[in-house]
Amino acid sequence: MLVTEFSTEVVAAPERFELFSEVTAQSHVPNRLRSNDRDDFRANMRVLHLGELEVSTLSFSHLEIVRTAKLIRQYDPDAYQINYILGEEGALSTAGGDTALQVGDLVVLDTSRPYRGDVHAVLGGWSHVTVQFPRKLMPLPEKTAQSLLGVAINGRRGMGGVFARWLTDLNRRADEFTPADIPTLASVTLDLLASALARCADTEAALSPETRRNALRTQINTFVEQRLTDPAMTPQAIADAHHISLRHLQQLFAESDTSPAAWIRRRRLERCRVDLANPSLKSRPIQAIAARWGFADPAHFSRLFRANYGMTPRDYRNLAVPFRRGPEAGGVGGAGMRLSLGSRD
Repeated sequence: MLVTEFSTEVVAAPERFELFSEVTAQSHVPNRLRSNDRDDFRANMRVLHLGELEVSTLSFSHLEIVRTAKLIRQYDPDAYQINYILGEEGALSTAGGDTALQVGDLVVLDTSRPYRGDVHAVLGGWSHVTVQFPRKLMPLPEKTAQSLLGVAINGRRGMGGVFARWLTDLNRRADEFTPADIPTLASVTLDLLASALARCADTEAALSPETRRNALRTQINTFVEQRLTDPAMTPQAIADAHHISLRHLQQLFAESDTSPAAWIRRRRLERCRVDLANPSLKSRPIQAIAARWGFADPAHFSRLFRANYGMTPRDYRNLAVPFRRGPEAGGVGGAGMRLSLGSRD
């Protein structure tokens, strides 16, 4: 199973907190838990299993988490936990002192060391994301990782922001992945984490060349995706924004048998394809959709689209978004997708 989902609402209110304690002791590590909402503890959890690495997204209104020396002696997987705060606020106490946490902060914990955390969030949204993996998988020297335990790392900008957005995307797209994606997803997660931590500790030289290269490529991908509508986004502009040469940028993309210009064009074409298949955009002219994503010449756009998807933009739209017939014509007014929650193979 790649994705498992859990909700305390499967049992009666008085039993919910105890059930949550049992489930999280198995999915993470045993901790001593307390909540202001113990009498009716409403919580949800989604876990994406990526081999030895797991990404868990949790939702609750308040939770105090204590990892004691006694619990460590009873069971310790020798793992790191990286927590990304999505709720309103949090606080962490470790041997290194007390740390105040706010929305967008990242913090590293070691399951072999005692800690106490307290998280307040708004019920209905995700409270935080936890990444857990064996310490042996950390692509940084142990001394560097240990120096950052309990430190609030900014996940709103820089490499911390890239890693945080990656975690958000993993949660949002969890149901799209297959077992074949596990090695890539786990590798990218670890590389981005290592880059974020190394930047924070000012020890980027400790990263392996492969880790630095993978993290840079992911950072560039995120940069491009956020600016696909910008006509001024060129390969040279991308290189300048990341303080590398155009040749270095081209070499990065050559490793995937493509070029920066070709990749940008393909991503823009894909955005056009998605818009053409969107029923709510049926009345928007095809030329306007193409122009939005950087294709000013309609004839050139049509040729590119046909070369990539085997049909013209108009034919694709007509196939993807059939004409909506009214009830008097015996047609169906619309279509939808039904999602079901639960374990997924």
